[in-house]
Amino acid sequence: MTRQKLADEFVKIMEETYPDAVCSLECENPLQLLISVQLAAQCTDARVNIVTKTLFPKYPDVYAFAAANQAELEQDIKPTGFYHNKAKNIIGCCRRLIEVYGGKVPDTMEDLLSLPGVGRKTANLILGDVFHKGGMVIDTHAKRILKRVGLTKETDPTKVEFDVEPLIPREKQSEFCHRLVLFGRDTCDARRPRCELCPASKICKNVGN
Repeated sequence: MTRQKLADEFVKIMEETYPDAVCSLECENPLQLLISVQLAAQCTDARVNIVTKTLFPKYPDVYAFAAANQAELEQDIKPTGFYHNKAKNIIGCCRRLIEVYGGKVPDTMEDLLSLPGVGRKTANLILGDVFHKGGMVIDTHAKRILKRVGLTKETDPTKVEFDVEPLIPREKQSEFCHRLVLFGRDTCDARRPRCELCPASKICKNVGN
């Protein structure tokens, strides 16, 4: 089976298994999603959602975050971990949004990467979920699963992205990556994959590994 055929089959299986997959971060606008994704680094989405329930009412817009006291913001987001760098980046990010982009979240990879605290994973999620431009979000689940199923031999997230991106239709990339998160959580576990229950076991190159 060619890599393209494997990709087509795997995308179809994920669509059938998780037809309603969406981003698990609870947000009401692009700015909130941008901040939530930054908070989710080395933290679970569930914990981020708990923190943002009080965070977003306290800082209702980009101007509130830009004017935040860093020490106070650190305490507000402390449960997400790495709160010093996260608070610093969030404030810097929002200040740049105001100074350069009129307070709006930009819609290109280049502009998003110019924001403090934003890497390719975050940028691709914003491009896909907010602007519907597609984008391969290579988190720990995607990196592990794409390698395990046989769609890539790469291990670096950026290399995985560039290797697999041409195989997945752009209009399906965002939802596909959300489905990989659900698949990684309930079936394709890092330590103990449940291969006997896996809907993709017939096409997987590493069943049981």
